[in-house]
Amino acid sequence: MPTTDVFGAIANPVRRRILELLLEGPRPAGEIAAAFTLNRPAISEHLQVLRLTGLVSEEAQGRQRVYRLNPGSLSEVETWLHPFERYWLDRLDALDKVLSEK
Repeated sequence: MPTTDVFGAIANPVRRRILELLLEGPRPAGEIAAAFTLNRPAISEHLQVLRLTGLVSEEAQGRQRVYRLNPGSLSEVETWLHPFERYWLDRLDALDKVLSEK
């Protein structure tokens, strides 16, 4: 069942991989589907979820549907992750300190 929840959408590894493919630029649906062993209807369902969450947009170009990443829709995830940034900065500072001592 499709979701409009960004977190639910990116929880699926197939959808995350689709987003990674679209980082390289817009792609037709057939090209996206060719990157997977799943059948085209399954990829179409994943693309529908990504469309419903606003993570991708689709444009008809002749007979093809071309998909484009909408990274702004990940702002909800970025906002949620922001408090955890301090943890990683502290870890990097500790690593820097250890490396400087050697």
